[in-house]
Amino acid sequence: MKNIVITGSTRGIGLGLAEAFLARGCRVVISGRNQETVDQTVSRLAASYGRERVAGQACDVTDYSQVEMLWQAAVAAYASVDIWINNAGIGQLLTPFWELEPALMKTVVETNLLGTMYGSRAALRGMLQQGYGALYNMEGKGSRDRRIQPGLTLYGTTKAGMGYLDTALVKELQDKGVIVGSLLPGMVVTDLLLNQRAGSSSDWEQAKRVFNILADRVETVAPWLADQILKNRRSGKRIAWLTGPKVMWRFLTAPFTKRSLIV
Repeated sequence: MKNIVITGSTRGIGLGLAEAFLARGCRVVISGRNQETVDQTVSRLAASYGRERVAGQACDVTDYSQVEMLWQAAVAAYASVDIWINNAGIGQLLTPFWELEPALMKTVVETNLLGTMYGSRAALRGMLQQGYGALYNMEGKGSRDRRIQPGLTLYGTTKAGMGYLDTALVKELQDKGVIVGSLLPGMVVTDLLLNQRAGSSSDWEQAKRVFNILADRVETVAPWLADQILKNRRSGKRIAWLTGPKVMWRFLTAPFTKRSLIV
């Protein structure tokens, strides 16, 4: 039975991962910025999977002391942490970079990049002390392929930094008994994806066509990611759902396969 911590797991793909791991017999620590939301999520999951397998701790990942408290809460609940997933992150509206508010830049960078660094530090220090563990960071658009999406410069830059962080940590942790991996879920129908175009209808129809070809629901992607994480034993593993061949196949078969995830 694996003990798993997932940041940002009260909704979206983080919640989907939590449910998938619980369905596979694991114990999970739920976290989010709001304690009331965390408690509600824990109660709902506990009703299905048992209170002894679900714990919760509020955590703002931009505050290192809270991230450290999340690790401590997980150890207090389950004695150790086998897997830590840095999933917490925020997106942005499609906006030219020069029109972004400085306050938004600060929030996105602190949450996506610094929050991942904080989570990685807390988890790795704990795992090195206990002698084992696996850390996974949720990458995204811009983390590896470097293909530019106009209007997502801020978000993509944080994910590019995360890609470097993951690669560097793999090298730093060679022969230390701790795994570092990255998760690339592709296009998943969550608020983060849909809110990119909130308030704009100029290219929505075109975007919707692309989403309906390439996107998938949380309940499709999260269980697959959970299975790959649980069976992985190699540091440096990039667990990617939407691979290049899959993208090509989706577009080739689009005229014959109607997918209506977004209407």
